[in-house]
Amino acid sequence: MAQFNVGDNAVYPGHGVGQVTAIETKEIFGKKQTFYSIKIIDSGMKIMIPMDNVAQVGLRPIISSEEADTVIGILKEKDIKIDNQTWNRRYREYMEKIKTGSVYEIAEVLRDLFLLKVEKELSFGERKMLDTARTLLLKELSLAKSREELETQDEVKAIFGL
Repeated sequence: MAQFNVGDNAVYPGHGVGQVTAIETKEIFGKKQTFYSIKIIDSGMKIMIPMDNVAQVGLRPIISSEEADTVIGILKEKDIKIDNQTWNRRYREYMEKIKTGSVYEIAEVLRDLFLLKVEKELSFGERKMLDTARTLLLKELSLAKSREELETQDEVKAIFGL
């Protein structure tokens, strides 16, 4: 189970990177609980997560530089067979991957949608999901790697529009 301190960055699945702004103890229904108070960087949304539920909600630390290299490798893959199922089935499958909070699964969704976009017009939902995956990944990758490192790689530059 990950432990966080005030000022640490953490990833909350489906919402992205946030910063731990406080560790607070509150009494709820007569029981004292300690919470991480997290502010999501992109949206400004504030979330309180009980320390006991960190594993269940999937709160995790930012990926390492080496893990970021693996993610970039996933984004660069081109020989991928895109599933020819209907857009709404694909949408549900991709949404499940995003909800896991796994940076690797989000990278696969982003790569697949980016490659699909080259072949054909994406549905409104798929375009929105592409933007969501892009936003979730870019913030975490730019904290794990420098922006200059990301900009030197043409494939990554194209995907993120850097």
